[in-house]
Amino acid sequence: MAHELTVRYFAAARAAAGTSVESVSGDRSLDELTTDLGTRHGERLATVLKMASFLVDGVSWHDRQARLPDGATVDVLPPFAGG
Repeated sequence: MAHELTVRYFAAARAAAGTSVESVSGDRSLDELTTDLGTRHGERLATVLKMASFLVDGVSWHDRQARLPDGATVDVLPPFAGG
């Protein structure tokens, strides 16, 4: 059975990726995913991904080496400006 993830982009990440959501193959860590996304969408997104925070199924995800759950939704949240 193929593993799949849904990646949702917000704000600057959406602009850099050129899409708000996409499905990608899963069975990998967050570091592996972000490397692939940066390669796929270019340096602008790669730069955003280096500064972004990530939610996996709505929960903040800090262990970038842990395998992402099959079928997970990964939210890419770039730093937001504001006061």
